[in-house]
Amino acid sequence: MRRWQLGKVGRRGALRQLSQNSLALPGGGATRDCRCLRWGSASTSLPLAEEEKEKEGAGPGPPHSRPSRPRMDVPGPVSRRAAAAATMLLRTARVPRECWFLPTALLCAYGFFANLRPSEPFLTPYLLGPDKNLTKREVLNEIYPVWTYSYLVLLFPVFLATDYLRYKPVVLLQGLSLIVTWFMLLYAQGLLAIQFLEFFYGIATATDIAYYSYIYSVVDLSMYQKVTSYCRSATLVGFTVGSVLGQILVSMAGWSLFSLNVISLTCVSVAFAVAWFLPMPQKSLFFHHVPPADQGRNGVKPQNGGIATDISASNHLPQWEDVESKIPLNTEEPPVEEQEPKPARLLVLKVLWNDFLICYSSRPLLCWSVWWALSTCGYFQVVNYAQVLWEQVMPSRHAAVYNGGVEAASTLLGAVAVFAVGYIKISWSTWGELTLSLFSLLIAAAVYIMDTVGNIWVCYASYVVFRIIYMLLITIATFQIAANLSMERYALVFGVNTFIALALQTLLTLIVVDASGFGLEITTQFFIYAGYFALIAVVFLANGAGSIMKKYRKREDPESSSQVNTS
Repeated sequence: MRRWQLGKVGRRGALRQLSQNSLALPGGGATRDCRCLRWGSASTSLPLAEEEKEKEGAGPGPPHSRPSRPRMDVPGPVSRRAAAAATMLLRTARVPRECWFLPTALLCAYGFFANLRPSEPFLTPYLLGPDKNLTKREVLNEIYPVWTYSYLVLLFPVFLATDYLRYKPVVLLQGLSLIVTWFMLLYAQGLLAIQFLEFFYGIATATDIAYYSYIYSVVDLSMYQKVTSYCRSATLVGFTVGSVLGQILVSMAGWSLFSLNVISLTCVSVAFAVAWFLPMPQKSLFFHHVPPADQGRNGVKPQNGGIATDISASNHLPQWEDVESKIPLNTEEPPVEEQEPKPARLLVLKVLWNDFLICYSSRPLLCWSVWWALSTCGYFQVVNYAQVLWEQVMPSRHAAVYNGGVEAASTLLGAVAVFAVGYIKISWSTWGELTLSLFSLLIAAAVYIMDTVGNIWVCYASYVVFRIIYMLLITIATFQIAANLSMERYALVFGVNTFIALALQTLLTLIVVDASGFGLEITTQFFIYAGYFALIAVVFLANGAGSIMKKYRKREDPESSSQVNTS
């Protein structure tokens, strides 16, 4: 049972800060990244009648001595009630900038305690031990695959529900799912009960998107870089502290694995209690966003006596689309006259579909996304079943295990590697695919060594190298994908890539791992995973070599033509 944590971050600067503080997931698990839109930084205007009264009572004095209030321009005749409704909606749309500390601190506390689970690195020994007394085949071929299937089924509905319910209810659902998971881990018995446990952990993993996207709905855009760093660091620190604590309690204090699960249940219960104090956001990425007040004439228009959001027009606003974006929206301004409004949900799905087609028509984005999906699929498989392989090499009943120390070391060293990414100067458009090919080959070698060398310390070292390389590459892929996308498109691309990765993992699990498929031994599975990464390396090597040859020929053609013209 693993988590792939891949942060969902803000603008390009936030991604750079993320690279200096954490890994990029899926975790992965999950590695998992969604960004929200900025609201207008200018103060909202008063209703027209109140504004006239304010002008009359302003008194004499120079213009600069009176506070200015930008006016919200709304096309066409607007009633005072509609203007007042727009004003109140915009006023209550976001927590004030100076109040960013409270929701950030609460969310960081939630992320820390939700990931402070000292028993997680020892899950497989616990299931195989006297507390659950399950067989290795049951754990490998019948229990662990349930997490993959449930994560895949829940990902897209949770993605939409998170935005529609405005984050906090889904954060609470994640906390409750973690409590149920560890409560069942303590007291549930039998194969079927543990399979239900994996389903609830799949809910917790799928809802991780709410944690990373919540904070962008309650703070100002200028704070994105700082809060992203804090929230991502909180999860990493929690996971690392939990792994180290579990290793110390097992190796030095002689605690049982059951006691570690009691600590994990306590920590996730604290996280659930903290989540109740999070402020409820008033906006979200797709279903509940409101355009900036100073751009009202482009994004807000009266409709049937109320206020409706024009999603197409709002995408033209500079705050909503990065100035570096190379993939502009293909939208048209709607007519000013009133028309029958479409259902909001159908409109959101239509916008998502159009953005999907536009984003994946870009070859560079498609290339990095393909690697993201393929490698994340393999990463999930290796991380999910590494404990089973270690148990095969050195059974925990006969020797001390150091799973917690290995997980902590791989996370810390991976964070260092991710930090170093910000200082790498390379033309990724030219050498990116060859770099992916080379490091994918190194990943394949690490997995192969982990599988074939029957030494537990070599397995541990290979696992650390495997995670470091993956964290490094997934961070680079995040940079390349997010650099030219708006916030809502980054969320969409991240969700689609993760869904494809899970679909591939489900297929691989069904064929290789599941008892209804081949149900192969763990050593055979890891041999297949090594070959899987080697195949990725070959594909990107061929594609990268072809791209470089095309660029070289394009450089030669102008030179040859200029020489002919000179002669």
